[in-house]
Amino acid sequence: MSELVPARSILGGAASGPVIASPEALSFWGGVNPATGSVIDVHHPLHGTCLTGSILMMPSSRGSCTGSGVLLDLVLTGRAPAALVFSEAEDVLTLGALIASELFGKPLPVLRLAPEAFDALSHARSARITDTAIEADGLTLPVSPPAMAALELSEADRAMLDGRDGVAVQQAMRIILAVAAQQGARGLIDVTQAHIDGCIYASPANLTFAEKMADMGARVRVPSTMNAISVDRANWQAQGVAHDFGDPAARLADAYVRMGCKPTFTCSPYLLDSAPGKGESIAWAESNAVIFANTVLGARTAKHPDFLDLCIALTGRAPLSGVYLDSNRKARRVIDVELPDGVDDAFWPLVGYLAGKAAPDRIPLLRGLAGGKPSRDDLKALCAAFGTTSAAPMLHIEDVTSEAEGAAADDADRVVVTRADLVAAWKALNAGPEQVDLVAIGSPHASLDECRVLADALGGRARKPDVSVIVTAGNQVISDARADGTLARLEASGVQVLPDLCWCSISEPVFPTRTRAVMTNSGKYAHYGPGLSGRAVRFGNLADCVTAALTGHASERLPDWLS
Repeated sequence: MSELVPARSILGGAASGPVIASPEALSFWGGVNPATGSVIDVHHPLHGTCLTGSILMMPSSRGSCTGSGVLLDLVLTGRAPAALVFSEAEDVLTLGALIASELFGKPLPVLRLAPEAFDALSHARSARITDTAIEADGLTLPVSPPAMAALELSEADRAMLDGRDGVAVQQAMRIILAVAAQQGARGLIDVTQAHIDGCIYASPANLTFAEKMADMGARVRVPSTMNAISVDRANWQAQGVAHDFGDPAARLADAYVRMGCKPTFTCSPYLLDSAPGKGESIAWAESNAVIFANTVLGARTAKHPDFLDLCIALTGRAPLSGVYLDSNRKARRVIDVELPDGVDDAFWPLVGYLAGKAAPDRIPLLRGLAGGKPSRDDLKALCAAFGTTSAAPMLHIEDVTSEAEGAAADDADRVVVTRADLVAAWKALNAGPEQVDLVAIGSPHASLDECRVLADALGGRARKPDVSVIVTAGNQVISDARADGTLARLEASGVQVLPDLCWCSISEPVFPTRTRAVMTNSGKYAHYGPGLSGRAVRFGNLADCVTAALTGHASERLPDWLS
């Protein structure tokens, strides 16, 4: 054991508890219930395991930027793991632990281990962590202090850090610099805009943080859009949402609006007129938005966790690290995809889902897809599904995305996604019954084109009376759909189009309480839906969703391009 690389402390502190180790990364949002500390992601090997008080070991986190808020809530309620141990770089949960320590005085140790040390510790039954060592079942690993990079700060940075721009900005800059140091950044970068993900009421901790910052006088200094929230802000009371959920969810949104954020309330900010251009440095949170911005728009943003998004918006500065740098946008894995003949719109989220599984910890280059001629909405679905299974902030698609040429690093390895892989993933996302009660469209928020295609497919036919059909979309898309008649066509078929919230934040009774099984065309929601809603979820193309809306039936057959 003396030859093992020592553990590196990322955030200090002492802890002890049973070791819970997983070879697979986990998204805390959609994967862990903040009310119990148990894993609810039905596709994860730790499903059903309570993480409270454990030494939790996994390669990294993945999925939603909101994981930082879930972890903070777990810390504040005493349900968190005792320590987090990673083998790779990790930002989302680390940021939640940093906020717990900085703003609330509740430290949670975070460590990063070399592969040999990680493997050795993962076999232990329990462990004790101090600032200098990890002791576990007779094994002792020395712990090195956090690596501290010398940060180059501008005069404006120093002014913010010294409190000359107010206490909220000072606190924000302290958090940004702590993140920059642990990422090895040498300095900060100006950003032109932000997208705030922390406005989703994932837990009471999100509200505690936002109101604390707002009460300190926080005010954003770059244009800042807001992600979908957890209620229809104008109608939640009429919809029967419980006051003890609807009120704090609305207060959370109001807190960010008070701080100067725009009430766009969409998880698809790339559909807004304010979408960034190629090469533009921005600060977005929300995993699907980050991946789409880097991959399709060619903008530059790290996958900023909740809370850090606001800190950057308050200062206009982000750590100069990760994919802000050319060298870190290279693909470290090449994925050759067997493209079936005649693929439809369900293929793209499915292949994104599998690409994330094939590259959970690095940026990939996908090859073999250009012949499928993906639309912008196809790429939206692919990026969203990729973000559920990978921690990477972007991907490349050969002959499709703008940075794909020459994107493969010289040392990139290679894997293949086969037709058999596609079949297996399809079956894994279709474990529910054939009879469905709810059709869910708009995860991420539906585009105007998607709304039009759905209206065309329904062709004026009414949904089956006992099947609900709900589309979630941003206010700008809904306004445009109203103007061109698309909204009226959808409503005539019995489709409900909801603003402000999205499928990943919807709750009962807006989510129909009587639902037993859901049909969706979203790979993202097909993955998260069972854990979030407690219902079985079926996955298919838009035509399958229309069939389910009209008949209440989801076919068990494979699509023609897979059969």
